[in-house]
Amino acid sequence: MDTDVLHFDNQLIRALPGDPEQGPRRREVRGAAWSSVLPTPVTAPTLLAHWPEVADLLGLSPALVASADFAQVFAGNALLEGMQPWAANYGGHQFGHWAGQLGDGRAISLGEVLAADGRRWELQLKGAGPTPYSRGADGRAVLRSSIREFLCSEAMHYLGVPTTRALSLVGTGEDVVRDMFYDGHARPEPGAIVCRVAPSFLRFGSFELPASRGEEALLQQMVDACIARDFPGLQGSGESLHGDWFMQVCVRTAEMVAHWMRVGFVHGVMNTDNMSVLGLTIDYGPYGWLEDFDPGWTPNTTDAQGRRYRFGTQPQVAYWNLTRFAQALAPLFGDVQPLQAGLDAYQATLGACVRRDAAAKLGLSAASDDDLQLHQRWQQLMEQGGMDMTLAYRALMTLDPQAPDRGVLDHVFYDDARAAAVHEPLVAWLDDYAARVRADPQRPDTRQAGMARANPLYVLRNWLAQEAIDRAEQGDLGGVLALQQVLRDPYTERAGLAHYAGKRPAWADHKAGCSMLSCSS
Repeated sequence: MDTDVLHFDNQLIRALPGDPEQGPRRREVRGAAWSSVLPTPVTAPTLLAHWPEVADLLGLSPALVASADFAQVFAGNALLEGMQPWAANYGGHQFGHWAGQLGDGRAISLGEVLAADGRRWELQLKGAGPTPYSRGADGRAVLRSSIREFLCSEAMHYLGVPTTRALSLVGTGEDVVRDMFYDGHARPEPGAIVCRVAPSFLRFGSFELPASRGEEALLQQMVDACIARDFPGLQGSGESLHGDWFMQVCVRTAEMVAHWMRVGFVHGVMNTDNMSVLGLTIDYGPYGWLEDFDPGWTPNTTDAQGRRYRFGTQPQVAYWNLTRFAQALAPLFGDVQPLQAGLDAYQATLGACVRRDAAAKLGLSAASDDDLQLHQRWQQLMEQGGMDMTLAYRALMTLDPQAPDRGVLDHVFYDDARAAAVHEPLVAWLDDYAARVRADPQRPDTRQAGMARANPLYVLRNWLAQEAIDRAEQGDLGGVLALQQVLRDPYTERAGLAHYAGKRPAWADHKAGCSMLSCSS
């Protein structure tokens, strides 16, 4: 592979102190933001799939991606000139409790690429072997979880949700032993490595860890390095600059979470070490999409009892996480007012996004308080009736406001009895909604086009991902490649793709990977 293709800058590790010890020995790392560690080579790296769009961002040609050297590099078997692999040191609150040092336990960043258009991209291998932060684990990832991250990163991008990206999915030729549900039934699974791509992988926990240790000089360095690299548009100095930066983090977080709620995405493990300071969706583990609308649903078996990270609480959890972040930053401020201003900006931005998205999803030119109540009634009916969220919103696009017909929703229910139970209130709601649409100044074609842009038809339902995983584990990547084509254009209905826009089939109700997911990968 031509070593001149990618130009590495590695600004972050130049700006921040590193661990004086190199290598993967597990250890407590103090006074340092990162540790130098090499990926562990694998037996038989094979490129299973890639996203050409992300290769284009980096300036990688199709011929180069198809070369044998590409798989070697993005499996961690070879380094290009300028790569300086490291694992990041961070902590975090996990399920509401401070967990201390966590760090990149199976992620190794290869370096920061400066693309031809001036944008900066950090390349990170997930599953590339042990690091100082692996805490007794092997640092590897299995094919099933790697496929899920590879597909979901780009699915979210095409949905318009802020996210990290994915370049490649490489098979390792080695098995990894995993106990999927931590129930004593470990088994070998095929291993794989995903190359994740983002301007930054810094997270709330990157700042929480030095704050928790009283390492204020390192905390200050990290804030300044993050602003210089990831927020170059911010001006000023001192507390004023730091306050503006925190407000930006809060605003971006609100916008990200609002998009999750708009498309029905559930992250599943919103620990502070999984929250990006750039407001990007990161760390795709036990995620899922709502199918039958249930604000109390979480896809994470680890969270099955407390349901802390259920769909409906995601906005509140994000605020709680930002509050922990603000507490970590407090030593840099003489007055907490700038931090409170950032938290207030989160609430204001979230409220504006909720209003914007309610209008867009219902096809209204703007949403009044009465319209928000109308939307809440609709969501209550979806929950009580067990409607498929994605299909129910799309069905509203076909409603004739001059003659509203409940029949447009017949195909969105999972249970006939629950459908019958909401029949009368649903008919009443449709009448109210139709009257509101008739009063709206938008043209009908403008309304439908706007709804089509706000309400996806094709989302990465867990059972669709599992179908692709089952085929891939038998050596057939056709399901992955097919989903790539579908997910590139999630808002446009296309012939021949009815399977990808269907309700959850009965076989998936209790199948592992469809209804039940864990953090195991």
